[in-house]
Amino acid sequence: MARAKGGDQVHRRKNAAKGRQNRARQVYVFIEGEVTEKQYIDLIVKHGQRADPRRGVEYHIENATATGKHRKPLPMVQDAVRVLRKVEREARDAGLDKKKDWNWPQVWVLFDRDDHLGIPEARKLADEYGVSIAYSHPCFELWRLLHYQNYTSTFGRECSSANSRLRQQPGFAQTYGKNARTVSEQQSKHMKPEQILGDGKYATAKKYAQKINKQHSGGNPNDWDPYTDVWSFVEDGLLLSGY
Repeated sequence: MARAKGGDQVHRRKNAAKGRQNRARQVYVFIEGEVTEKQYIDLIVKHGQRADPRRGVEYHIENATATGKHRKPLPMVQDAVRVLRKVEREARDAGLDKKKDWNWPQVWVLFDRDDHLGIPEARKLADEYGVSIAYSHPCFELWRLLHYQNYTSTFGRECSSANSRLRQQPGFAQTYGKNARTVSEQQSKHMKPEQILGDGKYATAKKYAQKINKQHSGGNPNDWDPYTDVWSFVEDGLLLSGY
């Protein structure tokens, strides 16, 4: 016997809702660096622990082939706004609800202080449109460094100083080869799993980051030295509890 038409509609709605809940969250990412951040994301997605095993994430590096200004903070956020409009429209067409569905798409921009212009404007634009930001001062190497040690002194926007301190950490050079004694700045851009995985390194880095960030809760982000909230991307964006 054929099911009543009303029952068919209810059945379709239930199946549609179930299908939406089973969809992975789509996360679209803009990154400043061409190597380090991409390798970092690949590593933690592969080895990380999901906060909820039922909730998956698929990530997309949106500016993988970008050059020049399209790897600067403000232009990246401007590009991210355009992507966000597109993917949110697609999500609505697929029946997702921004207020109710955990897998509503997100767009993230990861960038550093360095000597960039327009950082306050980039953050303001991101807040206005709902683009998420992970920001490091002076650069992403600070976040990597915090996996090894606490660090609260200023860098004066010198990323090379943060990179140098990272390369001096005990055991860092040996992640590139057991007989390695030194690593160049260029070599260090290529991340190795042992630098961030295991031994509670993520929890330690997050704890250190949150502690140093407390002193920079307001004012001009150009002056937040040091600062990093990459952990928010790990947890709020990629839905990981650690790695």
